[in-house]
Amino acid sequence: MMADLQNLNVTDIRRGIARKEFSAREIAEAALGRVDALDTRLHAFNQVVPGLALDAAEKIDDMVAAGAGLDGLPRLAGVPVGIKDNMNLVGTKTTCSSRILEEYQSVYTCTAVQRMLDAGAVPIGKLNMDEFAFGSSTENSALAPTRNPWDLDRVPGGSSGGSAAAVSAGMVTIALGSDTGGSIRQPGAFCGVVALKPTYGRVSRYGVVAFASSTDQIGPFARNVTDCASALGVIAGHDQMDATSVPRPVEDYPADCTGDIEGLRVGLVTDALEMEGCSAEVHDAVVDAAARLGGLGASVGEAKLPSAYHGLSAYYIIAPAEASSNLARFDGIRYGHRASDASDVLDLHMRSRAEGFGPETIRRIMLGTYALSAGYYDAYYGQAQKARALIAEDFARAFCEFDVLLMPTAPTTAFKIGEKTADPLSMYLADIYTIPVSLAGKPALSLPIGLGATSALPVGLQIIGDHFAESTVLRTARALEKAIGFASVPPVARELL
Repeated sequence: MMADLQNLNVTDIRRGIARKEFSAREIAEAALGRVDALDTRLHAFNQVVPGLALDAAEKIDDMVAAGAGLDGLPRLAGVPVGIKDNMNLVGTKTTCSSRILEEYQSVYTCTAVQRMLDAGAVPIGKLNMDEFAFGSSTENSALAPTRNPWDLDRVPGGSSGGSAAAVSAGMVTIALGSDTGGSIRQPGAFCGVVALKPTYGRVSRYGVVAFASSTDQIGPFARNVTDCASALGVIAGHDQMDATSVPRPVEDYPADCTGDIEGLRVGLVTDALEMEGCSAEVHDAVVDAAARLGGLGASVGEAKLPSAYHGLSAYYIIAPAEASSNLARFDGIRYGHRASDASDVLDLHMRSRAEGFGPETIRRIMLGTYALSAGYYDAYYGQAQKARALIAEDFARAFCEFDVLLMPTAPTTAFKIGEKTADPLSMYLADIYTIPVSLAGKPALSLPIGLGATSALPVGLQIIGDHFAESTVLRTARALEKAIGFASVPPVARELL
């Protein structure tokens, strides 16, 4: 069973449990066994919760014992899931991979996580991340860096690197991550898994520790498009606890994964492919994927997003500004790390933050505070918001002509651990293609489209839709997934097959 788990999807698990081919407990034990076998090398997990996992599995097995058939089981019955460590879950620590929250125990559960549990999912543990989601490689974790299952000397991407690595290695079937400027899609591309950032407001943010509140969004990782759609269908929907959650009906996303794209209007964002830093293997793979969609019945044309080039600059003013405000709550008084022997309240505040926050977190707080300070607000933050508006207008014009847009998820395949840590600007460039989508609030999915011709590492294609067009994005991704036939089984996971 531990070996089979790599190849079992949501439907397989649910059907197998209903038919008593195996139990939910056996699936949970298989997932925990894979974590034991692989995670000493990967460090995808910050915390494993066998007690919670087996309790959740027992509830599913009790339903089967009571006579529940396939129709009587919840949508994610027995499915092993991992949760990024910035989402609260009662019975676990929520550390954000930071020393300042190292011992913080969750006192409530994130809405998206609770919806997964209500749908019968089995929580395996909390997943590693860049501290407070600040990073593109998971090297900024205060605990330890996560390693890429395709090459242990390379990063898994970030900030949701633990989530991507856990799904890629088959330790969980689905994982939740959060995406502020690409933190779901970019690690999905690096680890060769399907990764979806929904429309801003499609999924409740209640219970996730805030980074930049105007772009944060929870989304799923999976090894195939249909599983990703199943997870989205569970976590999407209005939540009265989140004022930015949109009261809009949730579509049947798995049913929309037909792969029928006859007449679909596809725009290949050619100016993105011409940006400096896009590797030849990524460029060629994306162009080939667009051609494949044309061969499947879509009409493919050239799309332009002229303001997208300014997305990186705008984001690294707007996001740190919001982060500096959101992280002001970590003051050493209400919760989290508290410095000892402080002389007064100000000293306590300063020392607690200096001891608890890592270098990248401190850098972003300082950047954001500076951008919001008197005399600089209009020159920096105000101008960044104007650039954001121009980017949104570019997308609006493009979607008048096309149903989906295509561009790379990342300019390169996964880079080596330590390669970019000394150069923050180089690290930030890893998100150059994902950030404009986040600033515009659009949904986007990263789909693995094969291995790079030079690196032999996964290449991700970003499929972007208009607001709340997740069904169209998923349908496009499913068509391409079937045509390409990429199987995400990295070398570290092949040992267990």
